[in-house]
Amino acid sequence: MARPAYEDLTARARIRDAALTLFAERGIEAATIRDIAKAAGVSSGLVRHHFGSKEGLRDACDSYALDRLMRFKEDAMLHGQLANPGFMTAAHPTLLSLYRYLARAMVDGSPAAGALFDEVVGLGEAWLTTHYPNHTDDPHGLAAVICAMHIGMLGMHEQLSRALGADILGAEGNLRMAAAVIDIYSRPLLGPEEAARAHESIAEVQRQLRQHRPATAQPPAAEGAPR
Repeated sequence: MARPAYEDLTARARIRDAALTLFAERGIEAATIRDIAKAAGVSSGLVRHHFGSKEGLRDACDSYALDRLMRFKEDAMLHGQLANPGFMTAAHPTLLSLYRYLARAMVDGSPAAGALFDEVVGLGEAWLTTHYPNHTDDPHGLAAVICAMHIGMLGMHEQLSRALGADILGAEGNLRMAAAVIDIYSRPLLGPEEAARAHESIAEVQRQLRQHRPATAQPPAAEGAPR
């Protein structure tokens, strides 16, 4: 993966991109402010001036990664670039660097990782509601499951890479994984009638669960209150 041309960026952008790279390589806990400053060619003080702390820098990296990925998605899906090999060729190195970052950021068990997942789900739900308003009765649930599937692939980086015979955060493995994801979206394994029957079965089980759910226990009355 080509490193960013740091000298062509503002100091803030150099710091952010250096943090994206080091967070992805070492993990967010292991990457220090001093190392990030050295990679960006600035002082540690300037990092703190722009971002306040490593947590603030992580928040900026999260926001930047999500914004870039959403812009790629909009260009690909809404602006006709999905079938443009030139667009995909140019975008792929940057996408890989963002995936490497998210592979670390999403699975470190921190409150920030949880907040990032919630934000991704919210963006996914908004996308479904705006562009596929009749696709599902539960856009939030669908968005949450799709996000978990994609993040799960990053979290199982080692296992999935071994199964595919190539690193999924490298060009070859990532493209093979992407082709499989496209097949999942474009070639459903359930036909419309099978899917309808499955939804009916789930709805029936949900109805039975609601019927047998115990009534919520009432809190004890305060002493001296009428019963």
